[in-house]
Amino acid sequence: MFDADQIKELRRLIGDQVEAGRAELDKLVRHARALTGSVKVIKPRNATSVALMASDGGNNKVAFNPFYVQLVRVVDSSGKELCLEAVSPIADIDDLSRRQFHEDGSPKTALGRLMHGLGVSRLKELSPMMSGDSPSWVQVFRDLCEWATLYDLICYRDYAVDTLIVRDGLLRSKIFAKDYFVRMGEQMFEAIERIHREDKRRVWLVGLAKKTQVLEYYRLAISLSGVFDNGSPCFAKVPKEMLNIYQWDEYTRDVDDESTGEKPKFNFGSMYFVRFGPYSGDPIWTVDLMARQDRDAQAIFGYLQADAVAGFPIPFYPNCIQQADNFSRVADLDLDIVEDYLVDAVRDQVGSDKASVIDALRLASDVAARRYE
Repeated sequence: MFDADQIKELRRLIGDQVEAGRAELDKLVRHARALTGSVKVIKPRNATSVALMASDGGNNKVAFNPFYVQLVRVVDSSGKELCLEAVSPIADIDDLSRRQFHEDGSPKTALGRLMHGLGVSRLKELSPMMSGDSPSWVQVFRDLCEWATLYDLICYRDYAVDTLIVRDGLLRSKIFAKDYFVRMGEQMFEAIERIHREDKRRVWLVGLAKKTQVLEYYRLAISLSGVFDNGSPCFAKVPKEMLNIYQWDEYTRDVDDESTGEKPKFNFGSMYFVRFGPYSGDPIWTVDLMARQDRDAQAIFGYLQADAVAGFPIPFYPNCIQQADNFSRVADLDLDIVEDYLVDAVRDQVGSDKASVIDALRLASDVAARRYE
């Protein structure tokens, strides 16, 4: 513990640093106040909401996992499974690429259909991070599966009603090679336009993030400026000045920006700050609309707000995302089943004469893993 003298010195040091940052805070408050004229009140609406969510490594870790097998599972908010894969950092990525296609070369999975739409046949072409040089490629593969499922949901499905599709995360990504990410966004927008033209249905795509660099940087300034203190759910488009905190122009520039510099190959979204609750203390989120759907911002946020009011356990956070998160988790009995299958597979590989070794290792792993549950 700190003694009395250390606490006194610590207080002084912290105070000095806060005082030194006061000029920067004042600048951020001025930026936040510039939002005042663009803040709009949300008018609630009713619509079908669909959310996508991929389980992450923390949701499916098993105690005994010598081959580091990870489940990649994507579901929607109704619990329908849209993608299921089992991968390991030691897997052959070229073989994983072939698994996305039938023997005749036609797409077999959602990821295969995305690759076919972009004109690539290997995962290493789709993303430079799928080279296998680092075990982190498993996480990249998971993200690719989520984007592919989103692509598949928009480009290859029919809709009987107007539908809002919600992604947990922004409509931005740096994992794709070349301009594949933007081309994927263009193909999804073309499919949305086709659905509207042929079926007279509207489909909107939204990405919502709990935390973003720009919101964390400006959160205090937004609260101090009081720009959202109007007693109603509201939203405002994030101006370019606020987006300068990001290092990559291609991550923040608008898709139609024709100025010189790097093209926006990592982005097809249009960023907004949104508060779905009526009070100043209610949480503010960062939301990306598909850039070419900006004109429908009022309708989209109206649908989202109606869904967010019912959000639980996170207040004023879209309930469809929370439901998808619950369905996507691999836990409890499902996790035990996964571990049983994994142990059986390892037993088959080592042979029956070594089965007792596997049982002993599993027991030791269980004890260590469950000691702190």
